[in-house]
Amino acid sequence: MDRGARIFKLHLQVGGFDPRAAELDAVWALLAETGTPIVVHAGSGPVPGGFTGPGPIGEVLARHPRLAILIAHLGSPEYEGFLDLAARYERAGLDTTMALTDFFEEFRPFPQARRPQLRDLGLAGKILLGSDFPAIPYPYAHQLEALERAGLGDDWLRAVCWQNAATLFHLTG
Repeated sequence: MDRGARIFKLHLQVGGFDPRAAELDAVWALLAETGTPIVVHAGSGPVPGGFTGPGPIGEVLARHPRLAILIAHLGSPEYEGFLDLAARYERAGLDTTMALTDFFEEFRPFPQARRPQLRDLGLAGKILLGSDFPAIPYPYAHQLEALERAGLGDDWLRAVCWQNAATLFHLTG
């Protein structure tokens, strides 16, 4: 971080390790202290891992409540649990990678009952655009179309597609 890193990414399925491991406590503490964001693939899609789901990363957040964590894919398929973590912890949020697209809606639809919470979290700075571009099974523009199609409003779209990231990374303009 002293060389300029501004964000980290962690994939619990690929890494196959427990985010609650004692060896990681100092890392989580440093990230929380500095406010350095970390994108974590913690949802159980496409295949559950031994340490995926809101439980393990929720325990990390309980120990490090100021951790600036962004859960990839809105936490699919455990949307509800990850939305609740974002609501509970000050710096916890989610990214929209693949979420709400036709690709995900076909087999991991976002729960309609949670759209108001998604709107509120987006307006509160806790939902950010994600894309996984170019490793996506649809044209890049479809992610943006899917976000607009969600019908959460222009203010929400502006927040999710620009303002929330600009705030997180202290950008101006």
